Amino acid sequence: MNSYFALFISIVIAVSFPVIAYAANQDYSYALVIPEMGKNIGAYFCIAVFIISYLLVLLEEHTHMRKSKPVLLGAGIIWLTIGYIAPQYGVSHEHLKFVIEHGLLEYGSLLLFLLAAMTYISAMQQRKVFSTLRAKLVKAGLNFRQLFWVTGLLAFFLSPIADNLTTALVMGAVIMAVGANNPKFVGISCINVVNAANAGGAFSPFGDITTLMVWQAGHIDFFEFFSLFIPSVVCFLIPAFIMSFFVEKQHPWAVKEEVKMRRGAKTIITLGILTISLAVGGEQLLGLPPFIGMMTGLGLLMIASYYIRNVGTKKDKSFDILESVASSEWDTLLFFFGVIFSVGGLAFLGYLELVSSTMYDGFGATNTNIMLGIVSALIDNIPVMFAVLTMEPELSQNQWLLITLTTGIGGSLLSIGSAAGVALMGVARGLYTFSYHLRWAPILALGYAGAIATHLMINGS
Repeated sequence: MNSYFALFISIVIAVSFPVIAYAANQDYSYALVIPEMGKNIGAYFCIAVFIISYLLVLLEEHTHMRKSKPVLLGAGIIWLTIGYIAPQYGVSHEHLKFVIEHGLLEYGSLLLFLLAAMTYISAMQQRKVFSTLRAKLVKAGLNFRQLFWVTGLLAFFLSPIADNLTTALVMGAVIMAVGANNPKFVGISCINVVNAANAGGAFSPFGDITTLMVWQAGHIDFFEFFSLFIPSVVCFLIPAFIMSFFVEKQHPWAVKEEVKMRRGAKTIITLGILTISLAVGGEQLLGLPPFIGMMTGLGLLMIASYYIRNVGTKKDKSFDILESVASSEWDTLLFFFGVIFSVGGLAFLGYLELVSSTMYDGFGATNTNIMLGIVSALIDNIPVMFAVLTMEPELSQNQWLLITLTTGIGGSLLSIGSAAGVALMGVARGLYTFSYHLRWAPILALGYAGAIATHLMINGS
């Protein structure tokens, strides 16, 4: 296999793990149980716990406390409080258990899917796939500004067939490999990748979990998502164009040694293609959750690692697949647990639906959808879309497209607003931070506003 072709395929593999199981066939009606429960002093306490835990996340770079720690504790406190006050309103232990297990099922599917995807990425890193890609990019004579555009464009066009999280992880690995000695390039390129991945995922049912949720709920048909393509392009290009002037044109340090992919790299690439086929084909043809295909592919990867370590004349004892599993971004995975269960607790208390109904009735659909996109930068787009689908407001087709667009791209306004941003804070720890991303929020807001204006002009209000 030609080495350039193998490198291209490796990028496609690494970002082509579409998260298509998470929102499938969800019962959105369970979130709001007893409206009066939200008036209990214990419910107010849950809101305070949620706010405090998120404030600690925002202060991560100052406290050096991993973001997963406060939200995990906060989620536990919220549900312990709910467990104490819920029986006062006639909520049975069985119903409470059902709600928690429902959330656990959703999180478990997401965890297993992402764990397999992250392990493949880690294995390709260990086999020098991304290091070789870095060497190829440097030898191609690209300067930092050109690399800024290349990584952004790759993120934008690969995110629609993947999820923005995995896209960001791979592009982040490339950015760190190319610009490890240029902190400014790493920081601004990570912002560009986050914005590009979120914008690219907004016009595809498989680009983000929220787009999948809307599609599964039947509010937008498959091909209707592509009417958001031009607004998504606008969202990506406006900030990228402005930020590119702040990227130097100097070239990265030249790679003196010849970098080659290690034994088994091409095998892992091939298995990645097979794993994608198992995940997508198993869901489409057999009705199986995609994480089944992903975990089957992980099993194949483990067998391949045994072969690489113990069979043949070029045994490589340095390759241990369990080390790749361990090196997955566990802080990010546990952060998702805390967010899903914290917000799930507030949804159970009725707060998310209360806020959504108040906004739609008081401010109108267009203004509300725009505001909810901004809110998604603070509390993630999944719970925001979850709340909207729970309430089922009377929205026109273009308004469903608008809320899909805003919650998809709104997360780019803050580093904690999307899975892509959260993941890159872990990949580029200390170089891409909440405060650094916040400096560029006004520029990103221009892209957000431009995308909305473009949608309203092309698709109507």
